[in-house]
Amino acid sequence: MQKLLRILRIFLICMGSIFLLLTILAFTSAPFWTWYSLSVRNAGIHRLPGYIVLLGGGGMPGESGLIRCWYAADAANYFKQSRVIIALPGDTDDSLSSVNEMKKELILRGISSERILIEDSGTNTRAQALNIFNGISGSQPGRNPQSVKRNPEFESLLIVTSPEHLNRAVLTFRKAGFLKVDGLPAFENAIESDITFDARKLGGRKIIPDIGRNITLRYQFWTQLRYEELIFRELFALGYYKLKGWI
Repeated sequence: MQKLLRILRIFLICMGSIFLLLTILAFTSAPFWTWYSLSVRNAGIHRLPGYIVLLGGGGMPGESGLIRCWYAADAANYFKQSRVIIALPGDTDDSLSSVNEMKKELILRGISSERILIEDSGTNTRAQALNIFNGISGSQPGRNPQSVKRNPEFESLLIVTSPEHLNRAVLTFRKAGFLKVDGLPAFENAIESDITFDARKLGGRKIIPDIGRNITLRYQFWTQLRYEELIFRELFALGYYKLKGWI
């Protein structure tokens, strides 16, 4: 019993220390720069893409899905010869399904429906990469990617996804057989306005401290905590994909 309590005590001390460290780091910009470094590792557009692959990010409408659609449409309007592949599991016969809503969003932003293809069966990045590879190349599932006949259109992809997911997505598509894979991270922009305020002018209880000019406490601290969550989740996913041989 004492041994079990000792183990429990050590565990709680370790967890508490980690929690304290993460809380302290949330008052700095370290989580953001770690997240940013992970996001841009394989980012960049280095060639004309034959296909722009829009990886779905949840239900529509939703923050992740909408911002990815915005970036994909912007790229497709610039690379007017590229086709767009929406990769999101769903029912294409249901007009209100998220995958169809993503297609509608692209059309709303000026992308012709004839340019849009849908990959609706893959339920993770690995499956989506393999399905798209087999669909574009016409090869059979399980075939060695090196044996597929190449052409410039087939080789060049531009992946659009959330920033923290981009590195893993690019590596996964390369492992699936694509030779030329670029990445476009769907970063959000910070508000430009000054959002400080003077609580004395707004009334309320005077005994409560005025934090109107403390942007770190009001917003940045919570944002850094969110970055920490994204970092740990993505590092876990990268480790899993590496162990599985998917990247």
